[in-house]
Amino acid sequence: MTTVAGALPPQARDARMRIWRGDANGGEHVEYVVPMDAGMVVLDVVHRIQATHAPDLAVRWNCKAGKCGSCSAEINGLPKLMCMTRMNEYPPGDEITVSPVRTFPIIKDLVTDVSFNYEKAKTIPPFKPKPKDPDGKRRMYQEDVDRVQEFHKCIECFLCQDVCHVIRDHDENKPSFSGPRFFVRLAALEMHPLDTNDRLELIRAKHGLGYCNITKCCTEVCPEDIHITDNAIIPLKERVVTRHYDPIAWALRRMRGKRDDFASPEPEPPSA
Repeated sequence: MTTVAGALPPQARDARMRIWRGDANGGEHVEYVVPMDAGMVVLDVVHRIQATHAPDLAVRWNCKAGKCGSCSAEINGLPKLMCMTRMNEYPPGDEITVSPVRTFPIIKDLVTDVSFNYEKAKTIPPFKPKPKDPDGKRRMYQEDVDRVQEFHKCIECFLCQDVCHVIRDHDENKPSFSGPRFFVRLAALEMHPLDTNDRLELIRAKHGLGYCNITKCCTEVCPEDIHITDNAIIPLKERVVTRHYDPIAWALRRMRGKRDDFASPEPEPPSA
């Protein structure tokens, strides 16, 4: 059922929006019709609806510049930032549906509880630099800088988490699978030439890297154009395989007297 809120006729100069209203106990999409100015983005229209029709409409936002990642939503079924989605992307007069991201529990209206991500972040060992060179400096090649710099562009909008079907479709997978945002974080640390922490066993056994089947849906929705699959997830998979499953690498470690650490058991397999 759709409730109509707003008295203006659906002219081409007006914005026709269907916004999800409700909380964890349920809700529905409510239709609003408001005047639209040139250059507006979806977040502008949501703010206008707040000002003229629904002052209790809950929406999370901060910078309105595509850099804070706060205003994530699903617009016509596609995960996007509301502040970076222009109204003129849609034909005049078309109805635009705005819904909260599906992967995380709803708090109210367009606001979801993304605390899962912050709890996962706590489990990642921080950057631990190697000792300085004899002259008191640390050096790294420019290509190494360029390689990890891409990962630092992440604004934590969690759109990649939203589309990852391993956690989107099966909530029970969350304890054993961290999702693409944190594989980006782990890649930024693991590929940093000055970092000395070894996280490969953690990545394999606790963050569930092996359950990612590289569909690239996370890469497709990233507003910062981070090549999550090709540049972060696949290289991490290669490192884990080399460490734990490559017989030549295993033999070399044994010859050099290095032990294999399999103390952490495999997590329960995520649902299909």
